[in-house]
Amino acid sequence: MTIPFRTNVQQMAGYAPGEQPQDTGWVKLNTNENPYPPSPKVVEAIQNAATGRLNVYPDPHASSFRKAAAKLFDVSPDWILPANGSDENLTILMRSFCDDNDVVAYPYPSYVLYETLAQIQRCTVTRLQLNDEFQWEASAAAAVRTSAKVVFVPNPNSPTGNRWSADQLAEIAPDRGILVLDEAYGDFADEPHRGQLLQDQRFAKRMIVTRTLSKSYSLAGLRFGFSIADPELTTGMQKVKDSYNCDTIAIAAATAAIEDQDWMMQNRDRIIASRNRLAGELATMGFNVHPSQTNFLWTTHPTSRHREIYEGLKARKVLVRFMQFDGPHRNIDGLRITIGTDDEIDRFLEATTEVLSQTA
Repeated sequence: MTIPFRTNVQQMAGYAPGEQPQDTGWVKLNTNENPYPPSPKVVEAIQNAATGRLNVYPDPHASSFRKAAAKLFDVSPDWILPANGSDENLTILMRSFCDDNDVVAYPYPSYVLYETLAQIQRCTVTRLQLNDEFQWEASAAAAVRTSAKVVFVPNPNSPTGNRWSADQLAEIAPDRGILVLDEAYGDFADEPHRGQLLQDQRFAKRMIVTRTLSKSYSLAGLRFGFSIADPELTTGMQKVKDSYNCDTIAIAAATAAIEDQDWMMQNRDRIIASRNRLAGELATMGFNVHPSQTNFLWTTHPTSRHREIYEGLKARKVLVRFMQFDGPHRNIDGLRITIGTDDEIDRFLEATTEVLSQTA
């Protein structure tokens, strides 16, 4: 019997998330999770919510969270759209703005889920190829600006860790479409901002910022994200979201997390300090380390034996992300390494030294 999938779903590969081993003893530096626990206020909020009215549906607008996030980003609550992880925000965006065969563009290499979402929506995908410095060329940016309905830009970028300026973003903001600024790693940037670009007239009613609580707020296991956009855009996107897309416990936890900025910033500063330390250690070991404004490092080794290094580390129960990207002129591969605790970094460095001695 032939399964009657939609043709585009049948043909697509689908997005492959990072490995999530279920047994213990791993040093897990592959999916950019925060190595530190969330605020104690989050745990308290979860406990209080769990003893509340779980027999009724949650607030469909997540009003408490919208108010807290609006205060942080200096906007009114009607700019905020909470979601079940920022990946759901991206899905809502695709469903809201893209028809069959519309052009969806994104820098490449970056977050390939954008391409998967475009394929589900039967859109045409344009990869904005990045050069050796992980920047786009002006001519390619101009073509995207005139053709794309939606342009996704992870800023800072994954896996490369670099961040684009407002002037660079203006080069690719669609003339008749939406620029989505995916700030999953925004809090780790050298100069984190709170949505100032939304007030830039070059992007008026054409920019949507997405944020997640998975990274800087240590809530990857909770699944909560949100978008920030002009109320006219947010109101339209609310039409296509699930009725109760965020549950009662998640709303309570996310509200407590975003209100405890001191806790988040302390963990952020620890991660940045560890990031700088790891970058120096990797350089000493012969790796090429790209400057990062995220909670991970993108690195390559002169031997180019990245898969061997990844496999050697995995055999020692140390997980990093081996990544490959194909391009019209060259293929790119390397290792993306999440910043863990100091103990985890020590174990990673010890294992890497062993692996390199065997692959030399």
